[in-house]
Amino acid sequence: MTAAAALAAGPLAGCGGGERQDADEPSGTFKVEVVKASFPKKQRLAKQAELRVVVRNADTKTVPNVAVTITSDDAKNPTGGFSTTSSRADLADARRPIWIVDRGPRGGDTAYVGTWALGPLRAGQQREFVWKVTAIQPGTHKVRYRVAAGLDGKAKAEGGGGGAASGSFEVAVSDKPSQASVDPDTGDVVRGDS
Repeated sequence: MTAAAALAAGPLAGCGGGERQDADEPSGTFKVEVVKASFPKKQRLAKQAELRVVVRNADTKTVPNVAVTITSDDAKNPTGGFSTTSSRADLADARRPIWIVDRGPRGGDTAYVGTWALGPLRAGQQREFVWKVTAIQPGTHKVRYRVAAGLDGKAKAEGGGGGAASGSFEVAVSDKPSQASVDPDTGDVVRGDS
């Protein structure tokens, strides 16, 4: 292959060429219902908690790719539901975690910050999103979630009454860490508080 032929073939095989990423996502509005949403209102530093959102397809057509985005009330960091933004100018990254995400929804990782997707959801079916997180910053924090019908913006999720399928939790994280010890006989971690 000559250099000219290789250069001519390059744009076809490289990034930026070809079909748009969102070409396969159908346009439309899809009705969904948040069946259950929970996150403990009182938490402790260093103690794992579960944030759970169960979404049901309340439509007659399949939702292309059911997704949930976790956000916060922080105007400087609206995509950081599990983090906040520091006002310190000497930091390379101003985002500071409130919770460490120990495990997000299984199989739900996406390229988008704070968004997890679990694939197509047929009419009447439901999908459960579960995050296991550990609090590392005390205080009162607000976490918001929003359901989407796809990742590319063409498929829209609509909750009951025609509004957004979304909600929020206000969580108080105690500045007293969870008490734990190791059982010398079994090696199991034993928590001394609830």
